[in-house]
Amino acid sequence: MPSPQHEALLLLFRNRPALAPELLRDALHVALPAYTEARIESADLTELQPAAYRADRVVLLCDGKPVLGIVVEVQLRRSARKRFTWPAYVAGLRARIHCPVCLLVHTADDAIARWAARPIDLGGGNRFVPLVLGPSGVPVITTARAARRDPELAVLSAMAHGRDPDPNTAMRVAVAALTASIGLDDARATLYSDLVVDSLGDAARKALRTMDPAKYEFQTKFARRYIALGEAKGEARGEARGVAMGEAKGEAKGEAKGKVELLAKLLTRRFGQLPARAQARLRNASLDELDVYAERLLTAAKLSDVFAPA
Repeated sequence: MPSPQHEALLLLFRNRPALAPELLRDALHVALPAYTEARIESADLTELQPAAYRADRVVLLCDGKPVLGIVVEVQLRRSARKRFTWPAYVAGLRARIHCPVCLLVHTADDAIARWAARPIDLGGGNRFVPLVLGPSGVPVITTARAARRDPELAVLSAMAHGRDPDPNTAMRVAVAALTASIGLDDARATLYSDLVVDSLGDAARKALRTMDPAKYEFQTKFARRYIALGEAKGEARGEARGVAMGEAKGEAKGEAKGKVELLAKLLTRRFGQLPARAQARLRNASLDELDVYAERLLTAAKLSDVFAPA
């Protein structure tokens, strides 16, 4: 069964099909044909063979018609079987779309990358060579401008370099990716922020927590990004109640309730099921306290850090 990390990495390629050709061109220096579109294609590569072959993801580069197929595989561990199925994936897709096809293997470990990159002997002197990208080959995205241009690449960069031996590098990559997530839709922003924070090593987390507040505005924006959703929900509830009852008090209650619900969801995603004491702290918190909890959510190493005394 695919791991959450495996599925998360594939989601980046699904959300941005252009990520696959960008990595081939910029990280692996592969010459690509001219194309006007990158789109997700069916990953079912079975034709009439008795065996079923299904790749992780397939991206088509098109210029009126397909000009290159890219089979994307996320490989988190060694698998002898893949040495036989990878060539079949490429051959099956090539037969279906009638144009060149390559295989892009992404790994989360450089040792696995070296294993995956070994040429595959097909017999008769023929060899198949996968194109492999390990974490050390993923571009290091440290500026907000570059991250906003390509949020998925920024998240991939954070996942690859979040445990860099230099915690400052890891922190800068994380800050860039988190900044890029602010302007995204709620589903992607929540998922991407979780992936970034979960990818940080202890040293980078510590550096992030002790970062100069003057350079830490992104955290406030991050908190506001999610609290805004709670506020919008609360205002809608409060407005409806106010129209019906003429009570401004309903708006405040609705706003607080919206924040509590959203914070509870985000905390559960980060730390698992919330104990009764934590749920009570959220229900009884003031609006100002809820804002503080939201800002702490980003860098808290454990649940108690969120509720620690100021």
